[in-house]
Amino acid sequence: MRTTLFRRACHALAGITTLAVLGGLPGAVKPQDTRPLRLIVPTQPGSQADAVARALSQPLGKHLGQSVVVENIAGAGGVPGTQQIVRAPKDGATLGLISSNHVINPFIYKNLPYDSLRDITPITVIGTLPLVLVVNPSVNAQTTRELVALLKAKPGELNCGSSGNGTVLHLAGQLFASEAKVDIRHVPYKGAGNYTTDLIGGQVQVGFLTVQAVLPLLKAGKLKAIAVSTAQRVPALPDVPTLAESGLPRYSFDAWLAIVGPAGMPTASVSALQSRIQATLQEREVQEHLAAQGVVVAATGADAAVPFFRSELDKHATIVRQAGATLN
Repeated sequence: MRTTLFRRACHALAGITTLAVLGGLPGAVKPQDTRPLRLIVPTQPGSQADAVARALSQPLGKHLGQSVVVENIAGAGGVPGTQQIVRAPKDGATLGLISSNHVINPFIYKNLPYDSLRDITPITVIGTLPLVLVVNPSVNAQTTRELVALLKAKPGELNCGSSGNGTVLHLAGQLFASEAKVDIRHVPYKGAGNYTTDLIGGQVQVGFLTVQAVLPLLKAGKLKAIAVSTAQRVPALPDVPTLAESGLPRYSFDAWLAIVGPAGMPTASVSALQSRIQATLQEREVQEHLAAQGVVVAATGADAAVPFFRSELDKHATIVRQAGATLN
């Protein structure tokens, strides 16, 4: 009798265990997802967003318990890559690492195939990318006030370059011209490489660059730093003042990077991803690597990311309208 009862108990326990493993019981722990996480970067290999994604992939994979595969889908200001992100399954197996272009594109593309707010699930803002206002060494100005005075004395004679119409560097220059009330001609290039080359060569005299791009050029004496675009000074350039403290008190502008997923992701999945991404961003080696890329780590949660995206959309709508930037 005892043997029969024992056998029945064992069979029942085996059935419960099977149900738990298969996720058939309420509250059962499901097996860990071992599929690679697909991290789409809507820019070309070698871009700053790509470098950050690859710096995060291995440590993030360690926290997730699965590999992270970075996939570049470049072109058209990041639109094709973002399209793949918003169309991905909502299971958290595909995420995207996007940049400030995400909140610029709605105002420069007339027929964007997705909504920049409704069609994504913000997970975390990784950090900001301060910009640096620089001039060619031939420009007779060492400070913002001297540069503004020079531009007002010679309206339209100096050029402000950028990596392209509607890019972050273009809009940073447009906001500077608007706040300083100066007339400076915008010269858009197809990419940052040619723009930087001509800025060094003096074909364009004024412009903005990322901290990562500008540091070696400053050390080599090929450009002069006038001010940084952010509200606070940048640790990598502690002696370079902000534009806000240099006579343009309302000026504050930076680029940023964020991790998002498609709209409709389960809250539990978002929370789990957010906590693991934040743990990754707290690692000393990761922070050192990002600092070398000019990234000021923010690691905001999803609750803060949503209002951040809304405010960024509002801000860029105004700047794009002032710049008159459009691509189709």
